[in-house]
This record gives sequence, structure tokens and C-alpha cells, in this order.
Amino acid sequence: TVPHYARGMSTLPAAEPLLLSGLVPPTPQGIASRVLARAPGGTFTAFALDAGQSLSEHRTPFDALLLVTEGELLLTIGGQAVRAATGTL
Repeated sequence: TVPHYARGMSTLPAAEPLLLSGLVPPTPQGIASRVLARAPGGTFTAFALDAGQSLSEHRTPFDALLLVTEGELLLTIGGQAVRAATGTL
């Protein structure tokens, strides 16, 4: 069974396989995002960044997990530069 706090918190259809590439259509020369699920411990958000785009530095009260499905990006985590490429987590 689904815990009471998780009911109704997903923006995805139930019991349906989805292609990651179709969850957030890219925006030419821009950034697109979609919250896929919400929980008391944070959110699961998908981003699509066009080449040359960046997100501003920010902090969250939750751990972050990044899965790179296409391309490459440079992250700064705790002051350390980290390069992430296609297929890395």
C-alpha cells in the first residue's frame, strides 16, 4: 500500500512506463523543468537545459541526486567542481 503522505503527490500516470526524454521537452536556448513527485523529504524534479544554459547556485535542505541522460555538465558541489557526462549518476 502507498503511505498516506505519498498519496496524490506524483504528477506521473500510475503503472505506465515513461521515456525520460519525453518527461520534460527541451526549450531552445532555455531551461525547462517538471516536478515529477513530491514527498515530505523533498521533490523529484526533471530538468532539460539547452547547451550553454546554467542554473544559479542554490542550497536545499534535502540531498540531491542527478542523473545525466544526455550531454555533459559541470557542477559545483560543496565548493568542488564535478564534471558529469551522459549515463552518470
